[in-house]
Amino acid sequence: MLALHGWGRSHRDFAEALDGLDALALDLPGFGASPPPPDGGGAEMYAKLIEPVLEACQLPVVVVGHSFGGRVAVHLACRRPGAVAGLVLTGAPLLHRAERRGRPALRYQIGRRLHRMGILPDHRLEGLRDRYGSADYRAAEGVMRDVLVTTVNESYEGQLNAISAPVELLWGELDDAAPPEIATRAEAVLVNARLTVLQGVGHFTPTEAPDEVRRAIDRLLEGAM
Repeated sequence: MLALHGWGRSHRDFAEALDGLDALALDLPGFGASPPPPDGGGAEMYAKLIEPVLEACQLPVVVVGHSFGGRVAVHLACRRPGAVAGLVLTGAPLLHRAERRGRPALRYQIGRRLHRMGILPDHRLEGLRDRYGSADYRAAEGVMRDVLVTTVNESYEGQLNAISAPVELLWGELDDAAPPEIATRAEAVLVNARLTVLQGVGHFTPTEAPDEVRRAIDRLLEGAM
């Protein structure tokens, strides 16, 4: 088992769900005890960074990815299909929302346009981003801001379609960060997937519903044995 946590989280999110399993939960680069990556990039860059960890595991492994970790898990399964026996993806923004959220604040839109025209300096645009950006953006610094901006604009239709391993999609009914409609559309793209929607559960399934995460893991482990 290899577990990949969400943005701003750490390996501790999986403590209960992985209890008693032969499992490794990582602190992804830039979170927990792990230093940031050397350069900015998206989910595929993170998959490349953690690929060597697979060499220390008894292969193949089941990979569970929550939120940002789910983005990375998808690329990991594509890059190393022989090493990944199955995926548990939960609360992961695998596809863009069917209905995109509202446009950025008007002042930020104007500032971005002026910046592209060379009128607004970099530090002024950064100030607007700090003011109007998401909580995750405001909390991120340096290279981690580059990572965040890259990943929030990614979508993984091609990668999902290429995954042949079985996939358990485990979603909170109340997830507003990655709504269940994303999981429904992802299930249709994947070759071998099953979606379970958890009533009364939000975005943080590993800590809100660890028993359900464990059951999804067990289903894949039983199929791999």
